[in-house]
Amino acid sequence: MPARKRRRVWPWVVLGVALLVLVPTAAIVLPILLHRDAGLSNQQQPAEAFPGSVTARGDDGRTRELSVPDDVDTAALAPGDRIVVTGSGYDASRGIYVAICVIPDDPAVKPGPCIGGAPSQEATEVPEGTVQYAPSNWINDDWAWRLFGARAYDDVGTGSFTAYLEVGEPAGDGFDCREDRCGIVTRNDHTAAGDRVQDLAIPVAFAP
Repeated sequence: MPARKRRRVWPWVVLGVALLVLVPTAAIVLPILLHRDAGLSNQQQPAEAFPGSVTARGDDGRTRELSVPDDVDTAALAPGDRIVVTGSGYDASRGIYVAICVIPDDPAVKPGPCIGGAPSQEATEVPEGTVQYAPSNWINDDWAWRLFGARAYDDVGTGSFTAYLEVGEPAGDGFDCREDRCGIVTRNDHTAAGDRVQDLAIPVAFAP
């Protein structure tokens, strides 16, 4: 290829590479920078000590519901138990973490610490429809975050999701769910970490 032609091609190659890098980066960074907190979830103390579902109408006007199946004894969990957690009414434009966490006394405080910590955000390839049980689940419908292991919402319009929890050991660094008040919790993921509007908790306890 003549030198003059090579000089004409290289700027386009560089531009193409730059776009490949900048577009995904912008898709990840801009929603975080532009997010405005929506307030609190306004979940009230459940009537039952260990209910199978909870609901709350958040400051954003959405009514959210978080549930586990009827055969799950939330008063006597054990490490290794597998629980299918479902939710609806969530804001699918924001990702959430689902895990068993310490429930704070102040609703303005982020739930945690959590069994299993935050889900891994390393790039991983998960075949569509694969069910993977883990101590913490990550739900995010953004295509960029799904490349890093997030599961998609079941239905964006209704804000519904399914999470697959495998109960881990009840004690961790600085907490013990056999003594602390814990629950199966949803909370916004790291893209809106300070926003408490999607904080819901089904209280749980562990078998002796």
